[in-house]
Amino acid sequence: MRISLEQWQALVAVVEQGGYARAADHLNKTQSTISYAVRQIEERLCVGVFEVQGRKAQLTEAGQVLYRRGKSLVNESARLERAADNLARGHEKELRLAVESLFPMDLLLRCLQRFADVFPETRVELFESVVGGTDELLLGGHVDLAIFADGVPQGYTGDVLLRYRALAVAAPSHPLHQLQRDLSVEDLRGHRHLVIRDSGQQRQRASVWNVAEQRLTVSHKSTSVRAACLGLGFAWYAEDWIRDELASGELRALPMIAGAERWGALYLVYPDPDGAGPGARWLGALLKEESAREREAGFH
Repeated sequence: MRISLEQWQALVAVVEQGGYARAADHLNKTQSTISYAVRQIEERLCVGVFEVQGRKAQLTEAGQVLYRRGKSLVNESARLERAADNLARGHEKELRLAVESLFPMDLLLRCLQRFADVFPETRVELFESVVGGTDELLLGGHVDLAIFADGVPQGYTGDVLLRYRALAVAAPSHPLHQLQRDLSVEDLRGHRHLVIRDSGQQRQRASVWNVAEQRLTVSHKSTSVRAACLGLGFAWYAEDWIRDELASGELRALPMIAGAERWGALYLVYPDPDGAGPGARWLGALLKEESAREREAGFH
């Protein structure tokens, strides 16, 4: 007998919800139904999915493989159903978009305004994500379109929208500026580094931005920029974030010997190119068009 999609859904839910009771609540089924589904997988495949370690059940090595494969099946099924629904409707009921915080917000909002004019009945849910948060939203099948910074997850392809420049800056009153000489990375290590928190729960992607043990980590770029203006620390910020602060003199570029600038690229990724609905395709094309105009206008 084959394993049904519902049984795979039960296994995935048990792992991701942290137990049978929570999985049952998540799937709106009884706990006995969930337990039976997992037991059927074990019996039909002749493998153990979970083993007890201490007081907690953990996935066996075989269980980890089954979970990964099962999750792929569940995600693919959800994408297929969504694509079919979009085809039947002629447009998406809802469009979910994950955008790395480094992407220029004004450009994004212009695109979303034009999207609303063409698809007024489509609800848009925007996830403003940082580093691993974008990865998790894409890999978990939670979004229809994603904009990544500095690379695309393995197994996906993406188109470059923009290249950005990040500058090392601090307030004019910061001690680093008072040294009145060119600075090395070693000079930075004795001061507080302002960091924006990875929005992913796993936080598996190592950050190349962390250079000092002293850190102030916040959730939003506006909070970090404000902290820098108040002299609480130094940071590398995308030039687009701090144009006004540089112009007003609230922030000044640090005179680094090397590494004053960091360059990166922003990529547009479709989680499921074949199943993308008309709205997702239209918005993706618009993002490419507007980004090309920004490049021609000299965006950094």
